[in-house]
Amino acid sequence: MTPTPKIKFNNKNLLFFQVLRKRVDEYFKVNNIPKHGDNGMYLKVLVTFSMYFIPYFIFLSGTVTSSLALLALAVLMGVGMACIGLAVMHDANHSSFSKSHKVNKIMSYSLNLIGGHSLNWKIQHNDLHHTYTNIEGHDEDISPRGILRFSPHSPHRGIHKYQFIYAWFLYGLMTLTWVLRKDFVRLKEYEKMGLLKARKESYSKQLGILVLSKILYLLYMIVIPVLVTDYSFGMIISGFLLIHFTGGLLLGMIFQPAHVVLDTKFPLPDESGNMENDWAVHQLYTTANFCPDNKIFSWFVGGLNYQVEHHLFPGISHQHYRSISQIVKSTAEEFNIPYNSNKTFSGALASHTKMLYNLGRIESEESAESLVTQP
Repeated sequence: MTPTPKIKFNNKNLLFFQVLRKRVDEYFKVNNIPKHGDNGMYLKVLVTFSMYFIPYFIFLSGTVTSSLALLALAVLMGVGMACIGLAVMHDANHSSFSKSHKVNKIMSYSLNLIGGHSLNWKIQHNDLHHTYTNIEGHDEDISPRGILRFSPHSPHRGIHKYQFIYAWFLYGLMTLTWVLRKDFVRLKEYEKMGLLKARKESYSKQLGILVLSKILYLLYMIVIPVLVTDYSFGMIISGFLLIHFTGGLLLGMIFQPAHVVLDTKFPLPDESGNMENDWAVHQLYTTANFCPDNKIFSWFVGGLNYQVEHHLFPGISHQHYRSISQIVKSTAEEFNIPYNSNKTFSGALASHTKMLYNLGRIESEESAESLVTQP
């Protein structure tokens, strides 16, 4: 993916974000609380890592003989893997987990621990997705992906008519492709695009970290179980695949309803790369919250049901999103800017499914005008 021309947001009127940022800063000042995470983040580390590693060590003990019980352990590990990514790694890679740079860096490598690559995530997610949200050719999260179509500006294929059905299976393969192939491809692409240099990182160093991380991951996930347990190789591989399918599906179910839903827009720049709105207003048009009233759900998904707040203030820990959401919502309403939110998680998934259905049947940009036009 080679973004061109360079995107330029309209900064002639930044009043909305100036007012919003002042009000959010005032909230933290008045309440005398830091914007980074508090000690509750370490409880999340304990809970999510326990969900992942306790089933792993039970498996290594060889005491479980039921195939169904073994598969249940794999599902629990998959849930734990997703929660580590959502509730721990995500904040760490945005440097909002802790006030300590060292702690943030250490916790960012929790992604490497579960098979990914921290730097790739930072570039794809922090640099590209957060900057160019829902802009075709710039936001990798909505770029054409084989038989998936996430944007009305992407090429249309006949098979897309059925993506609202098969997309869920492909979400389940997402983390597995990261582990086995995509991280290597991404790193090479980001080197060619100059994105590693922009972060003052060398390709050789990051490739070394990537290769070593993958070796260690596959060592503890496959090689060690083969060596220390009596389970068949087929059972071990089945468990490994089920872990990733569970984790990938959950990640897809959390991230996709935040941007590819009926209420969000997919604006394009003009021929010179100029966008209609400034960056902050753009985020409100292209992002949606969901299930904002369920505190338990929000706790496990790292506050990412408050995607609007996250996109506007990625440097603030997700622990504070619920508290500042009313400030964001009221300020958006004051400036007559949409504040997209689905009341329930099921409603968000339904909206995403309907959007996949629409994108599978809308072949041209002209006929998709209702999906991209801003007021």
